Amino acid sequence: MSSASMAPVATGVAVASALVIYFARIAELRTKRETVAGPVREQTTLRLFVLAGSAMLVGSIVEQLRFARPFSIGLFVAGWAFAAASFAIRRSAIRALGRFWSLHVEIRAQHELVKEGPFGFVRHPVYTSMIFELLAFALLLQSMYTAVGVLFVFVPTLVWRIVTEERALVAKFGEAYEEYRRTTPSLVPAPWKRVRA
Repeated sequence: MSSASMAPVATGVAVASALVIYFARIAELRTKRETVAGPVREQTTLRLFVLAGSAMLVGSIVEQLRFARPFSIGLFVAGWAFAAASFAIRRSAIRALGRFWSLHVEIRAQHELVKEGPFGFVRHPVYTSMIFELLAFALLLQSMYTAVGVLFVFVPTLVWRIVTEERALVAKFGEAYEEYRRTTPSLVPAPWKRVRA
């Protein structure tokens, strides 16, 4: 079978992979967990994150079908590696937060400052996992134009979310959170600065 005749199959595999990742993520969002309820500070960023992820998926598929870029096994494997890392980091963060996990900025009266698991490397591992997820789509479907476009929604939303969350955490934990912020990177791990719980 020639490489030209294999192209539709390769494209189909890449598209199917992106759809599997997307719907696994949606299923994860809908998973009910035993958590402690608290006042929600804002809800808009969650909607914008879902919008960015959905736009990334749809735009990436359209871009792949439109430009029919040759299949790259290297990019395909890298895409799946970022997807796997995204799910692993997020699951680890959810496990570390336990009953304090929330999809929103939600600080409870009995809230504890969590520095275990991935929070020992970055302050916002869930957002790191979201970046990895977007990269997974971009690599699987070779959709650089879509990735650049989605950044215009995702980056401002991410900054807004982090600023809102960190204000709430400083208000709750004061100097303890300020010290954590001084010693732990926001999104990109720096193992030499790992916080000891």
